[in-house]
Amino acid sequence: RDRSGLVQVVVNPKVSESAYKAAQDLKPEFVVEIAGRVNSRPKGTINKDLPTGEIEIEANSITVLAKAEILPFDMSGDLHVELPTLLDHRSLTLRHPKVEEIFKVQARVLEGFRKAAEEFDCTEIVVPTIVASATEGGAELFEVKYYDHKAFLSQSPQLYKQMMVPVFERVWTIAKAYRAEPSVTTRHLSETTQLDFELGFVSFEELMDILEDVATAMFKHVESVYTLPEKIKYGKIPRLRLREAQEVIYREFGRDNRNEKDLTPQDEIDICKWAKEKHKSDLVTITHFPTKAKPFYIMPDPKDSEYSLSYDLLFRGVEILSGGQRVSDYNQLVKAIKDRGMKTGDFDMYLMAFKYGMPPEGGFSFGLERITMKLLGISNIREASLFPRDMERVDERFS
Repeated sequence: RDRSGLVQVVVNPKVSESAYKAAQDLKPEFVVEIAGRVNSRPKGTINKDLPTGEIEIEANSITVLAKAEILPFDMSGDLHVELPTLLDHRSLTLRHPKVEEIFKVQARVLEGFRKAAEEFDCTEIVVPTIVASATEGGAELFEVKYYDHKAFLSQSPQLYKQMMVPVFERVWTIAKAYRAEPSVTTRHLSETTQLDFELGFVSFEELMDILEDVATAMFKHVESVYTLPEKIKYGKIPRLRLREAQEVIYREFGRDNRNEKDLTPQDEIDICKWAKEKHKSDLVTITHFPTKAKPFYIMPDPKDSEYSLSYDLLFRGVEILSGGQRVSDYNQLVKAIKDRGMKTGDFDMYLMAFKYGMPPEGGFSFGLERITMKLLGISNIREASLFPRDMERVDERFS
């Protein structure tokens, strides 16, 4: 195998005795260089399941470039190993075609996102991951010693992409985000990859149009290259306020969460099931979460300040995007920071961008690993991260 796929090699001692002798010593994962002649396979040996199934290489020479030790488990077939084993031997298991395919698909997701960003005339930016203060507030922060000072790993690229709106108007970035999640679940990681947009001179409705267009464009790009386990349904994406979604949950599924500040994981599963059945859509947009449940930079709804101009995009039972219209007024932003018990002095550089004029703006952020997980029907998000980090692992398990 190589980057292009698999091909069958035939070694015939009548053609090359040296190649035949070298082949006797080959073991799984040996790195080899093979020179030979490409022939059509004999009748009855064609493999229609393989792109190269009609041809084979008749080897003239085989050179071993690197040897491999005996593998700790069988890498042939479907790779039946438990998740801890899969991750403990990550640099090996990534070579398996089934695992490799996950990240080929993920690469196409990234490619589709970049193409969409170009279509919307956005400028790519690169933002820091070491920051001076919490982006979202709360305790889910990784503190780092920064020379003689205290700093943090970024919870999101949020503040920096907002600062760039007066510069470029429309920006995008692919950035790492860090959350000290105090639990181990199948849908959370301590380090994630975010695909972010931030746009100036846009309304709340325009933002939702754009995020839905970007999601659809990404998915269609992936489907243009790969056949996914399940085709995506692209019916008109329903938009529901949080309270409307909770009413649907109550009416259709009998659970009364109508006063909760967010959807529960089961609510997300069920509202996606409803959207698929009623609207032929694998996507559903949920809006107007309580203002107090959202970060300080999210705009309260001018018509009802208890709720915010915020949105989540759900896909096949899980949130894959969040965002909203931002507070663009300097004084309103200062008040929002103070109201949440944070110090404005921790946000001096950020606030400077608003002090000297910020257009109405907003944005959103996709979670790459969650998208990958749901496109491929993977049950645990760790399988959708090349080298996953959680409270039990940084490459190797802690215990």
